[in-house]
Amino acid sequence: MRKGKKRAITGFGILLSFFLVIAIFSYLSFKTVQVTGISMLPTLKDRERVLVSKAYWLVGPIQKKDIVVIRDNTPTGFMIKRVQYMPGEKVDWKWVPDDYKLSDGPYIVPEGKVYVMGDNRPHSEDSRRIGPVLISDILGKVVVWR
Repeated sequence: MRKGKKRAITGFGILLSFFLVIAIFSYLSFKTVQVTGISMLPTLKDRERVLVSKAYWLVGPIQKKDIVVIRDNTPTGFMIKRVQYMPGEKVDWKWVPDDYKLSDGPYIVPEGKVYVMGDNRPHSEDSRRIGPVLISDILGKVVVWR
C-alpha cells in the first residue's frame, strides 16, 4: 500500500495566489470608462479613457473639485463631471438652476447630494439643469487619466 505524498506550498504557488488576490481586488475596485462628448474639455477629451475607483478607503472620500462618474439615464448610462459643491454648501447665484431663481433665499445643496458641473460650462448638461445628484449614484472617482 502506497502512502500519499504531502504537498508543500511552493514559492510559485504563493506568488500565483498573491497575483490572483491582486487581480480580484483590482477588478472589484477599479473600472475604466471612456469619455463621450466635450463637456469636460480641456481636462478630459472625447474618447479618452479614465480609471475610476469606488475604493474610497484607498483613494479618499469624494471632495470638492474631484472628477466623478455618475450613473444617469443617457445612452451611455453615465456622465463625467466635477464636484463643485458638497452637501450643505451654498451655491453661487450664477450657477443656481433657473427654476430655483424664482424663489427667495440661497440655494443650499441638500444632504446626500452633490452639485456637479462640467469644465466646459457652455457645453455641459449638469446640476444647473438636472439639479444636484445623489451621492449613491456616483460610480466612483476618476483617479487616472491621459
